[in-house]
Amino acid sequence: MGWRLAAADDALETAFIKRFDARFWTVNFPRPMMAAVTTTAPDALRVDAAFYRRDDLAGLIWAAQDRHDHPLLAYETNRDFRACTLRFRWRSAGVRALDALHGPTLTIEGRDAGGVARAWYVRLWNYATGTRTDATVALDFADLDGGFLLPGEADPVWAGDVDRMFISLVAPGYDAGAALLPTPVEGWAEMSGIVCDGPGSVLAIGDGQVPAHGLRIATGYDDLYDMTPARMLRNAMHLGYRGIINHYVGMSHYFRLDGDPLTVTLAGGALNAACRAWHRDLAAQARALGYELILSLSYELFDAHAPAAWKQRAENGDPALTGWVPPSTLLSPAHDDAMAYLQAVARAFVAIADEAGLAVRFQIGEPWWWTMPADGRPCLYDAAARAAFGGSPASIPTIRSTALSPAQKTLLDAAGALLAASTLALRDAVRDEAPGAQVLLLVYLPTVLDAAAPEAKRANVPVGWAHPAFDVLQLEDYDWVTAGDRGSTARGIAAATARLGYPIGEQHYFAGFVLRPEDAGLWADIDAAAEAARARGGAETFVWALPQVLRDGFVHFDIGEESAVQAFDDVPFPIAIGREASVEPGFSTAIVTTGSGHEQRNSDWADARLRFDAGPGVRSEADVQALIAFFRARRGAARGFRFRDPFDHGSAGGTPGFADQAIGRGDGTTTRFPLVKLYGGEDPQRRRITRPVAGSVRVAVNGVERITGWTLEPGGIVAFDSAPATGAGVTAGFLFDVPVRFATDRLEVSRATFGAGAAPSVPLIELREATA
Repeated sequence: MGWRLAAADDALETAFIKRFDARFWTVNFPRPMMAAVTTTAPDALRVDAAFYRRDDLAGLIWAAQDRHDHPLLAYETNRDFRACTLRFRWRSAGVRALDALHGPTLTIEGRDAGGVARAWYVRLWNYATGTRTDATVALDFADLDGGFLLPGEADPVWAGDVDRMFISLVAPGYDAGAALLPTPVEGWAEMSGIVCDGPGSVLAIGDGQVPAHGLRIATGYDDLYDMTPARMLRNAMHLGYRGIINHYVGMSHYFRLDGDPLTVTLAGGALNAACRAWHRDLAAQARALGYELILSLSYELFDAHAPAAWKQRAENGDPALTGWVPPSTLLSPAHDDAMAYLQAVARAFVAIADEAGLAVRFQIGEPWWWTMPADGRPCLYDAAARAAFGGSPASIPTIRSTALSPAQKTLLDAAGALLAASTLALRDAVRDEAPGAQVLLLVYLPTVLDAAAPEAKRANVPVGWAHPAFDVLQLEDYDWVTAGDRGSTARGIAAATARLGYPIGEQHYFAGFVLRPEDAGLWADIDAAAEAARARGGAETFVWALPQVLRDGFVHFDIGEESAVQAFDDVPFPIAIGREASVEPGFSTAIVTTGSGHEQRNSDWADARLRFDAGPGVRSEADVQALIAFFRARRGAARGFRFRDPFDHGSAGGTPGFADQAIGRGDGTTTRFPLVKLYGGEDPQRRRITRPVAGSVRVAVNGVERITGWTLEPGGIVAFDSAPATGAGVTAGFLFDVPVRFATDRLEVSRATFGAGAAPSVPLIELREATA
């Protein structure tokens, strides 16, 4: 396997698109309204919107700079629109018409000819031919005027330095006030027959295809609602993701709202018009491209619009709120109306998949009883839960305790039974809507199997989930992965498997995600965790999630069978040959001598690269035959192998001791420590040891040798079952080999020169191995 983070301008393969290609428009809008853009034909798009307030406004956006696509797939930035024209047919209903005040207006944001930032407002009706709701619009960006009435209010547009342009859509009752509309309004607008002409009408676009690989991708509507499904799927396809897409329908964009204050409702259906249109398009296009969809719904709901009685609550009445800004809340499994609402939403999404001809796959995502992050208070005390637990459930001040009373444990068991019953009811609703549907359960291990709360599993990993209650168990652990805590991952997966009984072939694994762009280096851990999951043999492994993949430029690729040559054979160079080898450590230093005679030196390598000549060790004809056989087996310089440096092959002189080398210091979380050897005094050179000798490694924590509780992973990584305590010194001793290859593809050994006592030259060169 392999991975990299691509940057802008890295695209090696390019194609061309016309400016204003229907796939690459986006939408934006203020809460609580909703809008979505979909493609209805190669040259057509449609915006569906749900308006709730009088000042709700949706913008249909074309950006000069592509900030949505993966860096390898983005279109070029060209801010000069003067050499192109745009023509399309406009149709609409449920929004202000073309001829109305505040009707569809093209806002152009950029700079004027003098470089001063400004905006122009182009009334589309001034360039339309037809009726107020069905007209052809023609725009020449070299000759375009803003202003409501032309020519009297003409404001000439200079389209030579544009950042973005957007068409505004508002409800018929729009008046720029913040009050609610008398009733919610659903409207739509369509641009069809989109044609962009002129010498400035063509844009280059990244068009590389990462070969299909074994990882799957997860997506989320709350993050990708502003893109067309066609654009989203283009990214997934070009980045090599095939098969199944796990799509989280979200917690903040799918619902309908009504009332004052606005609250989720089932009146008129479970899904708002924008969400319904977007997911219908997603399902249809996914099927056309050969994708399968897992539609995921969680117990999480945007707090501002959740009925107060539906929320899980702590004992003092505090609602369960997540750390998102603005926050979401967790719905109580005990509240009948809340659970009926989730079932209705699930049925609506299942119907969309079924109508598109997709096999129905539905995930119940991360159902749990919330725990207050600061102090561990469990949210088991909303009114519905209290009633379900007998009216006066036992008090649990914190779930982070190893000494809970029998009454407290009984309450947690009852909470688990109630959670299991609610998820099974949701499963049954899905199968009632689509008989034969595959139903999957997603469990977030770092929360439900928190080591500080050993009894939490009673409530949040209920035995009612045990196999075969669901078709597939899906496990997610990104907090552990991004903290480098692989030990917790191994223990968590083992614990979940043991408790619920799903065989590895009926499990999925989710790796990731990277919350902040400044933490993009965490992709190394995520990719490694994904590959470890594949090695375990799970049915599917997903990268969570596509929005972060696009933002950071993450690319995964499998080396696979197409690699004709293995990079390394984990076999030793024949010891009898290498015993008397010569060694030559080398650095790469650039030295510039100034006119005054002073030197400026730049060291390109942090560590020496070794060269060896194993020729002096070849002493007999049998050695020559062994050398030739070994050389042929390695295919010359093609394959690496182990070589024992006769002068430096241990952590210290003699037999390794457990305190020879300091390899790290505990932080209470990290479980993996790479083997290193230090050279020098105050500012030692640090050498990574990637090929330790099996059975030679000894490890200690705070000066106490650990005989068990750790394993040696490939690449020279000491992996503890439990993280060393904060401040604990971690030391190790070991023997090691050097990874090398033959320096050339030719090996010259003459019987005549060998018989005369001349040793052959057998040059070897050290390999730089990737390190964790």
